[in-house]
Amino acid sequence: MRLRTKILSGFLILILMLFAAGSWSIYEMTQMGSSVQRLLDENYKSINAARMMMEAIERQDSAVLLIISGNDKQGKPILASGDELFLKGLDTAKTNITLDGEQACVETIEESYGSFKNFWTEFIINANNNKDLKWYYQTLHQAFLDTKLSVNKLMTLNDQAMYRTASKLQKRSYRVIMPGIVAIVSSVIFTLIFSYFINYYMVAPIIKITNGVKDFITTRNYMDISVETNDELSHLASAVKELCAISGAVQKT
Repeated sequence: MRLRTKILSGFLILILMLFAAGSWSIYEMTQMGSSVQRLLDENYKSINAARMMMEAIERQDSAVLLIISGNDKQGKPILASGDELFLKGLDTAKTNITLDGEQACVETIEESYGSFKNFWTEFIINANNNKDLKWYYQTLHQAFLDTKLSVNKLMTLNDQAMYRTASKLQKRSYRVIMPGIVAIVSSVIFTLIFSYFINYYMVAPIIKITNGVKDFITTRNYMDISVETNDELSHLASAVKELCAISGAVQKT
């Protein structure tokens, strides 16, 4: 094998190792990024829907209190807008069921909100009602708390899923780092091995040829240099031996 081929092959192997490690890292990073982003988007959508529903029922609860206190004109529009906002959040939650137990949470929310809505709808329809704060705390407020609790369960479920996703992200980060570590360790080992072969097949023969030439110059003895490598260095050693032989013959004549 020619000397140039030996050196080039060593660098090519090192480049291939680094390329393989880099490709592995890029693949792991891409997979991790896409999966984590998808999970976070799904969880965030459900959490945002839960917050929307929470805001809506709190508005409605305040609107009922306004109506009880005699502010019908202010309370009824708030009830209507709150109902619209809640149903919008509920529809989002229904179309984004991705976790175990999330379907049951959404069904509970729908059921509890139905009871809550029936109370305040009946309250508005009955214009001659004598509903007061006592009625509110005995009936409507409990329905409000039940609905709020069910919405909180949905939010908690997705919060926990986001935490698990973050934990999974931390674990997968080690898998992304691992190719770099493997590449560094492999490169160091290969560099040491490559340096050994460079020293054995290049540096040592050059030193051997140099010392032989110096010895010939000093003693004029026949230079017997043998280089084991079958490359340019062996050809150089043969050429130097021939040159020294010719020079010695010329000196004798």
